[in-house]
Amino acid sequence: MPICSNNKPFHRYAASLLSLALCLTLLPTGAWAEAREQAQRIHNRLAGVPPSAAVLDSMEADIQDDNALAAAFTAMENSAFYNVTLKNYATPWTNEEQTLFAPLNDYTATVIGMIRDSDEIPFTQILSADLLYVGSPSLGLTPYSMTNNSHYEELEASGASLKDELVAVPQSTATTLPPDATAGVLTTRANARAFMTAGTNRAQFRFTLLNQLCTDLEQIKDNTRSFDRIPQDASRSPGGDSRIFFNSCAGCHTGMDPMIQAFAYYDYDEAAGRIDYNGAGTIDPDTGSRVQGKYRINADNFKDGYIVIDDNWVNYWRQGPNSLLGWDGTLPGSGFGAKSMGVELANSDAFASCQVKKSFKTVCFRAPGNSADRAQVAAMTASFKTSGYNMKQVFAEAAVYCMGD
Repeated sequence: MPICSNNKPFHRYAASLLSLALCLTLLPTGAWAEAREQAQRIHNRLAGVPPSAAVLDSMEADIQDDNALAAAFTAMENSAFYNVTLKNYATPWTNEEQTLFAPLNDYTATVIGMIRDSDEIPFTQILSADLLYVGSPSLGLTPYSMTNNSHYEELEASGASLKDELVAVPQSTATTLPPDATAGVLTTRANARAFMTAGTNRAQFRFTLLNQLCTDLEQIKDNTRSFDRIPQDASRSPGGDSRIFFNSCAGCHTGMDPMIQAFAYYDYDEAAGRIDYNGAGTIDPDTGSRVQGKYRINADNFKDGYIVIDDNWVNYWRQGPNSLLGWDGTLPGSGFGAKSMGVELANSDAFASCQVKKSFKTVCFRAPGNSADRAQVAAMTASFKTSGYNMKQVFAEAAVYCMGD
């Protein structure tokens, strides 16, 4: 009779092995490799680097205790989440090419800082706060300047942890803008350099919609709104055919133009390399008012068009099909200046949903693509609002949802 090393008959030995295999199969999956693999995956997706053994052990224990969110928050303690993941997340918002291959700048640093501090600062303030993030004075960097990006390029080159070395300061103290003219990232140097040059700040508004509401003008064209706030520079007969204006162009201008008037006092001075703001008492020689001269360009295109006389804005999209963007009914839907207009945009349902979708894509490496994903985005959007617009909560929930991918 064949004998095994333990001197048991072979069939009894085989039966013992089979019994052991069955027992292992019936153990909870989280008790073995699955929880550790999920912890590894969460960390890699959020930080982009492997965790230390101690961190991995801690995250694995949290997942086994049915607290995967805690594991995700642990992963976000790694400085690479800020220096790499969030830097790549926000940089495309700062340039028309929407490339992430651009140096750190005041727009990007402010996004990173606000996400780091989102336990205290609602992310809705990104478009309205008197806030700017700079490198810690202890680093000995070239001071922040309104005319160049040296401070942030030095900060990035130093390899300093943005988690630890970003400091929040009032934008109005670091720049020449008065507090009521600050509007979060909308009034940073990087934003002005990219989107406020030439034109009448339509690019500024369009890219704000793209970056913060995940919406482009073509998606929300509405010819049913009033034409009364479309300025003189918009031709009513492009190419000599008025039908083009009424059937196509007007659909964007009716909603956009009353909103861009919030930026009537702003321009970007390319020669000086800085944002240019006409403060109280400033008279622009081209307009005879605080309104920047560029708001009078191409006035002969349609002389009966609207003449911008101040920075009053109105949201015509609160009525009609674009009411589906979910405007906050507690806000008036009109006001003066970029700050109040930023509040209008950031308190819309579209803003909240957009931040969730972008975070989902960053962490899961794909856009939401099926009914389960869309249900998750809806749940995360609701959670984002109830958390006080805490972006770290959004990133954590996305990482947990995709930890099994």
